[in-house]
Amino acid sequence: MSVYKYTAVQADGKEITEVMTAVSMAEVQEKIKARNLLLINVKEDIEKKSAAEQLSFGGKVNAKQISIFCKQFGTLLKAGVPVAAGLDILYRQTENKKLKEALEDVYTEVQKGTQVSTCLRNHPKIFPDLMINMVESGEMTGNLDNVMDRLAIHYEKDAKINSRIKGALIYPIALSVVAITVVIFLITVILPTFIGMFEGSGVPLPLPTRILLGISHFIRDYWYIVIAVIATFAYLITRYINSESGRYRYDSLKFKIPVVKGSIDKIVTARFTRTLGSLLRSGIPLIDALEIAGSVTGNVVIEEKLNYIAGEVEKGETLGIALKRTPTFGPMVVSMIQIGEESGSLDEMLDKSADFYEQELEDAIDRMLKLMEPLLIVFMAVIIGFIVIAMMMPMFGMFETI
Repeated sequence: MSVYKYTAVQADGKEITEVMTAVSMAEVQEKIKARNLLLINVKEDIEKKSAAEQLSFGGKVNAKQISIFCKQFGTLLKAGVPVAAGLDILYRQTENKKLKEALEDVYTEVQKGTQVSTCLRNHPKIFPDLMINMVESGEMTGNLDNVMDRLAIHYEKDAKINSRIKGALIYPIALSVVAITVVIFLITVILPTFIGMFEGSGVPLPLPTRILLGISHFIRDYWYIVIAVIATFAYLITRYINSESGRYRYDSLKFKIPVVKGSIDKIVTARFTRTLGSLLRSGIPLIDALEIAGSVTGNVVIEEKLNYIAGEVEKGETLGIALKRTPTFGPMVVSMIQIGEESGSLDEMLDKSADFYEQELEDAIDRMLKLMEPLLIVFMAVIIGFIVIAMMMPMFGMFETI
């Protein structure tokens, strides 16, 4: 992602200069067109990119911190505190360094008369697009305090999903690390001790033992090559996934992996429905809301489909029909959306769908953990069992010789 600086003219004739993160110049032009702005010029902002990277080393401020900021800011606005004063209070009490530096800049610019949404847009790696667009809508409608409350609820739920996913990964990762550590210890420390005894007795070593012995010698003598190969492989995989084609294939693969595909589908669906509902309730037009919701799902395959669906809606198609013709989510979501469109309560139906799929996600993660635990234990037992048997086979040979 690169940072671009552009100058455009709003519908009221006011000229604005802002920055935006995007994959390419073409994406910037599409986003500006979607906002009904007349583009004057655009260029990659190297200086702003560098500053943004310094501010957000390690990625965006997490969803929990964004939720706390939105909740506090909304409370201050409801209490009658002016926007600039509220930002000053939050900037001074914020402990997160990245967020603190960004809020200091936002506060300074707001004092000069700049809109909050414009200031937030100058820090694209700190504040998500969803937040920026909803804040902009809240400023236009004079409903910023309620928008901040909705954002707080949205990011609080998003933080819970992220926390649940991370919690589910702790056990398999910890067990894998323990298994790898035990295997390396057995191969490099325990096995050579036994082999020295076996070689001294003149007993011929079985094939499994010779294979393990070769692996042991290679790891002990050429450990730096092993580390270099692993690091190179990890780098190449990461680089490929970060490429446009690699990211698309990786995101497609997520929906095909037997154990996790159900959870991935529910995560994407919950994020889409929750985000779209929040955007529509804040007054964002449906077409713009679909494009923003697509980017929030974190899956480029779904994002591409939603961009196509947004185009169909722009041509006059209803959202429910467009989703049915372009299979993206489950039948229940499509049905709920169609009911919402017919009854005029689309945002409410989307929220109910999000609640349902978030609960389904909890259950899916529990089922996945119950399935993964025995699989990992069996896999670990097979590997370690093979090593132990390979170490014991020469011992049986010694007994037979005696």
